[in-house]
Amino acid sequence: MTDNGGTPPPLLAGRDLARAHGRTEALRGASVELRAGEILAVTGASGSGKSTLLHCLAGIVRPDAGSVTYAGERLDRLPEKRLSELRRTDFGVVFQFGQLIPELTALDNVALPLMLAGATRTDARARAGEWLERFGVRGQGELRPGSMSGGQAQRAALARALVTGPKVVFADEPTGALDSLASEQVMTALVHTAREAGTAVLLITHDAQVAAYADREVRMGDGAVRPAEVAA
Repeated sequence: MTDNGGTPPPLLAGRDLARAHGRTEALRGASVELRAGEILAVTGASGSGKSTLLHCLAGIVRPDAGSVTYAGERLDRLPEKRLSELRRTDFGVVFQFGQLIPELTALDNVALPLMLAGATRTDARARAGEWLERFGVRGQGELRPGSMSGGQAQRAALARALVTGPKVVFADEPTGALDSLASEQVMTALVHTAREAGTAVLLITHDAQVAAYADREVRMGDGAVRPAEVAA
């Protein structure tokens, strides 16, 4: 299926999204598209609505108005059971502080999504080790997050987000808590792995150097994507 211009439709699209937190309007008619295999950076000042946009697109929260479509399905209308299934199989999420489970080793953190999908612990840990190897932190696999550097923990969080082979990775300020060297290592690993797997990435960042890794950038302000920077 293609759109009127002969190009494939977007894999993920938010249309005219609105979302309020109490009296604060976080999103005011925001629209954005993400195509398969594309890395899209969403930039903007703190409070511009970037993270709320990601949460709506990932099905973590429902918009108050507008629509979210993923691979032909209206996410904003799906029951929670189906949303949970998509988050396990098709979506991967990385947050600013990784949010690894502190009581588990890095290896078990990465293995957990596979076990939730039905893999045995032995198989899940074997695959998790392979993914930690890809991100250069196999040697830290038996460490708990608190014993790892910020960059090491974030690369383990990326491995966890990608281990199930998702179609889309949502990365919310994935380098926001890192120094410049660790930030470069994390972004290089993310982009290389996403390109290799054909994974689309929605990257939330306030850092122009991080945004430069993307194929395309849109900028948010006052809860909306600025019209001049919305993709055609």
